[in-house]
Amino acid sequence: MAHTRTGHSKHRPRHVKHHRHKRHKHKHHKHVRHAAIKPRGTLPVALPSAPASPPAPSPAPVESLGAPISLAQARRLLWRAGFGPASGQAEALVGQPLRQVVYGLTRPSGAATLIGPNPVDDEGNPLDPVNAWGQDHCWWLDRMVRSDQQLVERMTFIWHDWFANSNEKVNSQRIMLEQNELFRSMALGSFHDLFLAVTSNPAMLVFLDGIYNDKNNPNENYAREMMELFSLGADRGAYTEDDVREMARALTGWTAEWSEEGLHEFEFDTARHDKHEKTVFGKTGNWNWEDAVRLCVEHPLHASFFVTKLWGYFIPTPPDEATLASLQGAYLSSGYSIRAVVEAILQHPSFSEGPELLTPPVVYNAGLLRAIGRPIDTTAWAWLSAGAGQQLFYPPNVSGWDFTRWLDTSTAKARWEIASYVTAKTYANPWPKEGEGEYSATEDPATALSSALAYWANPLLSGESEQTIAAFAQSCLVEPLAEWQQSPYRALRQNALRMLIATSPDMQVS
Repeated sequence: MAHTRTGHSKHRPRHVKHHRHKRHKHKHHKHVRHAAIKPRGTLPVALPSAPASPPAPSPAPVESLGAPISLAQARRLLWRAGFGPASGQAEALVGQPLRQVVYGLTRPSGAATLIGPNPVDDEGNPLDPVNAWGQDHCWWLDRMVRSDQQLVERMTFIWHDWFANSNEKVNSQRIMLEQNELFRSMALGSFHDLFLAVTSNPAMLVFLDGIYNDKNNPNENYAREMMELFSLGADRGAYTEDDVREMARALTGWTAEWSEEGLHEFEFDTARHDKHEKTVFGKTGNWNWEDAVRLCVEHPLHASFFVTKLWGYFIPTPPDEATLASLQGAYLSSGYSIRAVVEAILQHPSFSEGPELLTPPVVYNAGLLRAIGRPIDTTAWAWLSAGAGQQLFYPPNVSGWDFTRWLDTSTAKARWEIASYVTAKTYANPWPKEGEGEYSATEDPATALSSALAYWANPLLSGESEQTIAAFAQSCLVEPLAEWQQSPYRALRQNALRMLIATSPDMQVS
């Protein structure tokens, strides 16, 4: 997902004496510039933007790649629509009809099953995601690693970026976790229903100042972002400043109570709602917050915005005009179904045959853990992922993460550290204690490379990468070795090969 966002709005929170809340200013992080690194010639690209004059929705079916799935396609699908394949998972899909494989992801049955040991901290204690710093991140990372409903978890991850709220301002891990469950429960349902639920969600009401929006002092923060970032897009002529002001009036009325335990009692107070007529998008009525969502979703430019933005989370190049028209048709005819659009995207030729997509830090972390079958047994992942540019529940601003900044000289080093931590408990020990087994003293370079690839569930490397790593395996040990060096040096080579594979350009993209 290589995205960039433009047109960030400035928050203008206003204090309302009726509320006794602690205020948390939204801090916009300043990015330190670093030299960009290009993974195998693939550049981070901007999130595709819907055109100002999109084609009309079409009933024509979206183009689909109908051939049986190949190993490369299976691996790409499991990385982009999930968090990477577990050992043997991609190979098991080879030869199956693509539609069958996609439906297996998009149409899960019942609640998710979490496979493997429950997550624990470094002392072996159960996680406390509601109270302990970083353990909310690790709790969700655990679901990414263990859930048998990988696409549901990936869509939850997408909605967290789409409707970006940060605990830096919300200041309640409990409220953020409740929003996370909202995203999960509605991940593939109706976007209208999801949008409606998000609009009245406590995390959003705090983050974009909905609880400070009353009839006597309208706050425009959510009104602006619900159009610019969530449903219509900027610089398309979809709305005016008058629409923002009128929409803010429609959204008035939400409130909450504050106590030592934090914010609670979120409710709609009709006494604080502006009950007069408002004119939004040229339509006049006594609109309320539910009408505000409906007006956005029924807007002629919403469908093109929605399908283009969702497409960009899976495919880095924009859809052509015919595809855009058909995706809009599928979305509208299905009653704003997220699932219908995702299924069409995952089966489109551009998904399987198009350029690579830069892997987000959290996805990279989860994918490495899934490859070797390691559970969450440390809370280090929170600060390690933050160093790579992405801590869950802490996007930098309402626009979400800027995915074009995820591969530079700083974040690449952080990815190396993630890979090093992933391998730490299963590394080949060059100096085993008495009674522990020694590493092979006779392993040849080809076997060493094969073993290192198998450690990572046999990822598909480019010819250039494999040749370079194979050359290292051949040349890194200078023969003849002394007897005492035979096993330890081969163990060191194995560890080096594992790291070179994990941090290769191929493992940064899918």
